[in-house]
Amino acid sequence: MSMNPCDIIRKKRFGGELNEKEIRAFVDGVVDGSFADYQAAALLMAICIKGMTDRETLALTLAMAKSGDTLDLSDIDGMKADKHSTGGVGDTTSLILVPLVACCGVKMAKMSGRGLGFTGGTLDKLESIPGMSISKDIDSFKRQVRDVGCAIIGQTAELAPADKVLYALRDVTSTVDCLPLVVSSILSKKLAAGCDVVVLDVKAGSGAIMDTPEKSRKLAETMVRIGNMSGKRFSALITDMDQPLGNYIGNALEVEEAIDVLAGRTEGDLKTVSLTLGAHILRNAGAVATIDEGIAMLDEKIRSGEGLKKLGDMIEAQGGDRRVTEDTGLLPKAPMHIDVKAGKSGFITHFNTSDIGNAAKLLGAGRERKTDELDLSVGIVMRKRLGDAVKDGDVLATLHVGEKSDRIGAYNLLLKSIGIGDEKPEPRPLIQAVVE
Repeated sequence: MSMNPCDIIRKKRFGGELNEKEIRAFVDGVVDGSFADYQAAALLMAICIKGMTDRETLALTLAMAKSGDTLDLSDIDGMKADKHSTGGVGDTTSLILVPLVACCGVKMAKMSGRGLGFTGGTLDKLESIPGMSISKDIDSFKRQVRDVGCAIIGQTAELAPADKVLYALRDVTSTVDCLPLVVSSILSKKLAAGCDVVVLDVKAGSGAIMDTPEKSRKLAETMVRIGNMSGKRFSALITDMDQPLGNYIGNALEVEEAIDVLAGRTEGDLKTVSLTLGAHILRNAGAVATIDEGIAMLDEKIRSGEGLKKLGDMIEAQGGDRRVTEDTGLLPKAPMHIDVKAGKSGFITHFNTSDIGNAAKLLGAGRERKTDELDLSVGIVMRKRLGDAVKDGDVLATLHVGEKSDRIGAYNLLLKSIGIGDEKPEPRPLIQAVVE
């Protein structure tokens, strides 16, 4: 039976709990067009203001997951895992943990989206590798996961199509950060993609989608609760985004840093978060008993060189030039570098991470609109971390600038985003909480 959109909108507007049928009617209506976009927008706003129960959020998530094709990975042996980050700056953990986890016998079948915002998404980063293709049909995607142990490709159009329509509407109606909508958007794609184990990296701090630690915690807890209600194994880490995670921000630059970590040349926060997320995947998949054991196993795959070799295998399987793993000089390079220098001495007291991300976007590393062309070579290399001592004239960061970059805008925004004071700040925990 068809349901009247106005009745569903009215029920939610007055704070009623929508039943499974009403939620399914809404999601189907969004996909087949029988719900007008202004009606969908009205319901999104009502959900945003009145909230949703866990039962409603689960029903919305499952209806969105089933709104198109769902991927059946059951014919691939072993445990299949996926990881999702709520997005940050210099956050290139996927390129590190996907090959490392695959070396430990857990299959990583990852479908990623394009980046909207600061820098490109994982797909844009991968496309900075010469020849690398991120589009594969489902059969060859599954074959690669079986043979290589890992693959990262673009989301196929048929996966959770309701999310694409709703995301576009959320974007223009200021309902992007509404908790049940964020949860159902992320989880519907993960459930449709068919993995057994999903680990979430929820960012907290100045570069995060949720602007307070409380909101980040609530997002992580809700996603894990709803995810586990769906019958899959979910965990989340809440990680600090009050400074960029890695020191390289931009598409080719982030690939270079990921390769440096896998080659054992680079230590630091990016490696720590990558290994911890990977260890949770291994533990949830039953490959190790404890997180510490998982971290040790992944670290050993870096030391033995297996992790870097596995990244090369994945690049090669997707048509890319695997020599980049030995020679990062093959990645696109920006024609010009500009140093940003400190105007006084002291300690780095704070970063405005989202401003650093926006400075990279002004250089051409990120998108304002879906149609924007990226310059994969541009970005920022940070030279200092929170708490570092600096002298007047020290280089704080280097801009990698392209032909079309707004270099003056980026320079000024970056300089403004770095705080220098007399007192050394207290160190903050990198991993703020684990939600099981």
